[in-house]
Amino acid sequence: MSSTGPGTQRREGIPLGSIAGVPVILAYSWFLIAALIVAVFGPQVRDAFPRLGAGAYAVALGYAILLLLSVLAHEAAHALTARAYRWPTSKIVLTLWGGHTQFGDLRSTPGRSLLVALAGPAANFLLAAAGFGVLQLLSRDGVAWLVTFIFVSANLLIGIFNVLPGLPLDGGRIVESAVWKVTGSQERGTVAAGWAGRLIAVLILAAVFIPPYLRGGAPSLSLVLLTALVCGFLWMGAGAAVTNARVRLRLPQVSAGTLMEPALSLPAGAPVGQALRLVREHPNAPLILTAPTGQPEAVVDRSALASVPPEQAEQVPVSAVARPLAPGAYVPEAAAGQELVSYLAKLQGSEYAVINSDGTVTGLLRQAAVVAAVTGKPVRPRR
Repeated sequence: MSSTGPGTQRREGIPLGSIAGVPVILAYSWFLIAALIVAVFGPQVRDAFPRLGAGAYAVALGYAILLLLSVLAHEAAHALTARAYRWPTSKIVLTLWGGHTQFGDLRSTPGRSLLVALAGPAANFLLAAAGFGVLQLLSRDGVAWLVTFIFVSANLLIGIFNVLPGLPLDGGRIVESAVWKVTGSQERGTVAAGWAGRLIAVLILAAVFIPPYLRGGAPSLSLVLLTALVCGFLWMGAGAAVTNARVRLRLPQVSAGTLMEPALSLPAGAPVGQALRLVREHPNAPLILTAPTGQPEAVVDRSALASVPPEQAEQVPVSAVARPLAPGAYVPEAAAGQELVSYLAKLQGSEYAVINSDGTVTGLLRQAAVVAAVTGKPVRPRR
């Protein structure tokens, strides 16, 4: 499977080297699936070949490693195809769920996105074909034949499962690319593919549970657990894809000028009395203090302002009843989209002055308003 997004700095697992300059990391969670494979297949191999004894578990471990190599080939195919299109490819991570190839921010086309996604399943089909050729050379009563047969079956399963048309599976790019081509919006394609992924999860559940119950039986516990894991993974991955796409759809409408609260400015050295007069004239407008250079530097605290005794209003500077803005916490009215969100994410504090093209303060932008616009969730009223 492939994914996009910035890389993380935390240590995810064991570095295994690189492929075409792309780092490969073995996540610690892989050891869980390896242990499960050894526990499940070890006894089966021992029963089929009693002479192996405890060596049957070594054979099962060998199968786990072959499966790991199959997943690596899948992800390497994603990475190499992406490199052919000069996509920034940050890393390959082999995980409990198989693996993913992480790409940086990029601008692509529906066709290229589809080819990069389907390169992974294609690699598994090629491995299955090669394994099938090897099978013809082996004796059916040997351990090598059994391991090779499982290897072929696993690659076919990985390939077929990943071409199912729904995210987070590679085949979801089929739906995404088709909708993207028709609408001109990758994000709308991602939303459609995410819902297709949710539908696939529901259909898998139905296929596992309904037929046995119609026959008056029930699926085995191991099948129920495996289905729950797979469908849970699909549902969460599809949900994350839909959520992220909806955020990207909203980003172009996120701008400082539309989200700000109209504000008034006055010099930081002005007396409290002047601020009180402005408050009486404009009761709902935030007051932003500016330095002698005109740069916004603080926001007047209304509660602190009201607590100043009237007889001291002309002697106390308004800066004494203000909370400072974080360094650089001001943005142009025209700032919008990903650029605005990325800049604000680097700042401390939750309030930002908004200035026009002349550098004059025109508004106050609150972090909560930006978050609400990006997520589509209303701002909770402050208590």
